[in-house]
Amino acid sequence: MAPIRPNAATGLRPFLRAAPGIRPPFLARTASPPQLPAQRWHSSVNPDEVSHFNALASEWWDPHGSSRLLHLMNPLRHDFINACLTSQPEARPSSLTYLDIGCGGGIFAESAARLPSTSSVTAIDPTPSVLAIAKAHAKKDPMLASKLSYQQKSIEELPTPEKGYDVVSVFEVIEHIDQPAAFLDKVKPFVRPGGWLVMSTIARTWMSWFTTNLVAEDLLRIVPPGTHDWNKYINEHELRRYFAGKGWHSPRVMGVVYIPGVGWREVKGSEKVGNYFFAVRRDAEES
Repeated sequence: MAPIRPNAATGLRPFLRAAPGIRPPFLARTASPPQLPAQRWHSSVNPDEVSHFNALASEWWDPHGSSRLLHLMNPLRHDFINACLTSQPEARPSSLTYLDIGCGGGIFAESAARLPSTSSVTAIDPTPSVLAIAKAHAKKDPMLASKLSYQQKSIEELPTPEKGYDVVSVFEVIEHIDQPAAFLDKVKPFVRPGGWLVMSTIARTWMSWFTTNLVAEDLLRIVPPGTHDWNKYINEHELRRYFAGKGWHSPRVMGVVYIPGVGWREVKGSEKVGNYFFAVRRDAEES
């Protein structure tokens, strides 16, 4: 077991509003988060984000549409999870349960449910139009009915199970959260002791602003404009610092780069400048 060693600085900096000295000079789209009515919205859900992804719902399963990069990234999600499970000193479970938080149209949830080693997949998302697309697409395959369940909920609204999930996935979600530290605190009880929390996000660097905000959104339009807020990007070392001393161990990271015409590829060290996967394992002795 490789514990995460606490750093003198704790937490995910109050959480990652613009870091002095590295804010891109032309980044003007980000405003202060709106005040959210407590009776409707939770710390992990921003109504502007929900509205944005509602507008993209119809294209979710078009492999050449606005979600094209997510379709291309999906095989790497499975590769990373397999690497996490293989790294365990004990044998991996023969049957796995998944919780997919922020499942969107179900690209990962469906693919996970089709694996022979999967027992069940629970997939949640607060975005009604997107979740309707996910449910409709899943109905095309009757074999999914017994293994895949969709729920329109935020993590705050989901009842905590007596036994957590083997794998909790948070793919391309945390960079859309207003209060990521509070969100991750709420996620922990859903990971069983010895289970994995697996996520993907984007480092907050000049390079990531150039590639994701300027090039991908504003110039090439391969990602819908307004999808990403650079100020919400999270650096790997900030995640490591947040998880340190909180009952997690065995952190793993995999940097990935999108190569036009080729797709996503693992590139060692690229987690310092752009997209990356990050995972931690919950301490087994916890209950």
